[in-house]
Amino acid sequence: MKHNVYIYIFIMAAVTYLIRTLPLTLIRKDIKNKFIRSFLHYVPYVTLSAMTFPAIITATQSPVSGAVGLVVAVVLALFDRSLFTVATAACGAVFLCELFIR
Repeated sequence: MKHNVYIYIFIMAAVTYLIRTLPLTLIRKDIKNKFIRSFLHYVPYVTLSAMTFPAIITATQSPVSGAVGLVVAVVLALFDRSLFTVATAACGAVFLCELFIR
């Protein structure tokens, strides 16, 4: 059985288009339900976290050094440090951890 790749591309494009346009066309009124509004408010943050967390752990030679960098970054961010400081310290922590793990 021979598969046509253009059919797959068309189906993927149609599904992507429908996912993006159906909410715009079907929901005309403002959403008044507080639960749904709060759910929709946090969706971008959760999606970004779900995409970023595995990349942090698997981007280094060992998952331990990725976890160390993540912990350092979270702790510094909780203490309201600047983005440059958090990123530099996390990279430094990963670098030092990688030196000692090998």
